[in-house]
Amino acid sequence: MSPHRKAGLACASVLAGALALAAGASPLMAQGKLTVFAAASLKNALDEVNAACAADVGEKATISYAGSSALARQIEQGAPADVFISADLAWMAYLSERNLTRKDTELELLGNRIVLVAPADSTSAAEIVPGFDLAGLLGDGKLAMANVDAVPAGRYGKAALEKLGVWASVEADVAQAENVRAALALVSTGEAPAGIVYQTDAAADPKVRILATFPQETHPPIVYPVAQIAASTHEAAAPFLDCLQTGKARALFEKQGFTVLAPVASN
Repeated sequence: MSPHRKAGLACASVLAGALALAAGASPLMAQGKLTVFAAASLKNALDEVNAACAADVGEKATISYAGSSALARQIEQGAPADVFISADLAWMAYLSERNLTRKDTELELLGNRIVLVAPADSTSAAEIVPGFDLAGLLGDGKLAMANVDAVPAGRYGKAALEKLGVWASVEADVAQAENVRAALALVSTGEAPAGIVYQTDAAADPKVRILATFPQETHPPIVYPVAQIAASTHEAAAPFLDCLQTGKARALFEKQGFTVLAPVASN
């Protein structure tokens, strides 16, 4: 290619870039999409909130859903997230203690409950009281739970069963899943006769029904905190966090069964 041809292409490229800026290309576009890492149990509600907030934020965020533990580890390893919403305080604290969050943005956003569920066509019944016969309810089947050592829903469930004095009777029969939605799927497909998931997960799946709700005093408070990641400079992060606290977001979260803990800001 001749030097004149190369120079012509370079000028054309510069001109195309200038025209794009003149046509309204924004700084946010140059930064790429706003990326949110969120606990799997938030999917239904946060998808709706994300769509409702798009006009205020300037774009719809790209949301990656998984267990809070997996997401926190990914952020620790440098994954390019802008916002993190955990299903418990512990994993947010894990990142905060390592200076991986902007502490001035940390906020306790939502609350939830954990429930014992069975397939919708199951005839099982249960009353959650100290020493209740969970092993008998399972029979030869498994109890579906999120990972009890790392995933918040699993840790809440294990804590509740220990408090009630029944963990030892079912520990060997627990089918541990990588996140709470995977545990829910084991029950909704009939692979497990019972499982422990969030109340909001059960409400989102018509193929399961709630047998009973765990008393709140049997486990640590279920709190979903949110924060901007320290390495993030995305201009849409702050508007996204603000929109999570608006009345319209509150209504959508409550519709899915969450309790909103954060004070409501103006729309």
